[in-house]
Amino acid sequence: MSMSAPPRAGARVGPAVVPATPARPGVPVRCRRPGTGPQPVRTLLLHGLGSSRAIWDRFESRVPAWLELWDAELPWASTGDSGWSHHADTTGPAARALAAVPGGADLVVAHSFAANMLLELLGRAGAATGPESVRPAMAPATPAVPLPRAVVLVSPFYRPGTGDFDWAAIDYYLNDFHRILEEGIRVSAPAGLPAEIRAAMGGRVRERIGPYGWMRFFDAYLRTPFLPVADLALPLLVVAGDGDFAARPGDGRALAGAAPDGRYALLADCGHFAMVEHPDRFAALVADFARPLSVADTAPEQILDTHLERT
Repeated sequence: MSMSAPPRAGARVGPAVVPATPARPGVPVRCRRPGTGPQPVRTLLLHGLGSSRAIWDRFESRVPAWLELWDAELPWASTGDSGWSHHADTTGPAARALAAVPGGADLVVAHSFAANMLLELLGRAGAATGPESVRPAMAPATPAVPLPRAVVLVSPFYRPGTGDFDWAAIDYYLNDFHRILEEGIRVSAPAGLPAEIRAAMGGRVRERIGPYGWMRFFDAYLRTPFLPVADLALPLLVVAGDGDFAARPGDGRALAGAAPDGRYALLADCGHFAMVEHPDRFAALVADFARPLSVADTAPEQILDTHLERT
């Protein structure tokens, strides 16, 4: 991987800005834990569709103190307003979250649907030279948003080619969509929560997301073959679970392999929510990946990680 030593505090590396979407209400962003050391790594956490900030609770308690943690309550949260899905371009909340971090985020860790929104924002940085098929999804060039220096994508939805989508895929993600929501409840809820209660809770979240929310999710998925992944000019780590029935693990490997500076980590006995199911392993992966963004005397020696691949 080609992450170089960081410049002085406040400097930026790689592409400086990406076009933002037209102005809409702000996204609540908070510092959930300040970082320590001479140059903490500002880390923004973006939750997926039908989730919330709470999805990062177990991760927070396990990462080193030099990672400064920020999070956003995105409008596609489980308790959010479905109005976000009435806009054709749904990258705006992620862009506004990035813009709200003071000084800009060094690292962004994005899960599931938020990972796809982040990928689209990163793709827009090279839209002027990207394939014509990508440009219709690009937003007007309005206020600029600072890009991170590196990203971690957790269980992103990605398929390399248009031929990877068929009618069976639509049927699966439409009629089994509730299973993904129920799985998030299962891994986060206290042990012993009855299955019928999980199913009822998942059903309520699905109704809150609504048909428009589902359409925005699947439309973003369908656009992934056109994303200029080969032009991403920053380090990228894709984390997948070998038992993820929502985002296929092999597709995550393909995404990391298509990026110039991509890495891929497959966690055993893990599904769609690595930060909840294996918080220790996940925290170690993120810390190892982020360590080059910090100054030398801030972080200890690198942890040998046999799950990590250089793609």
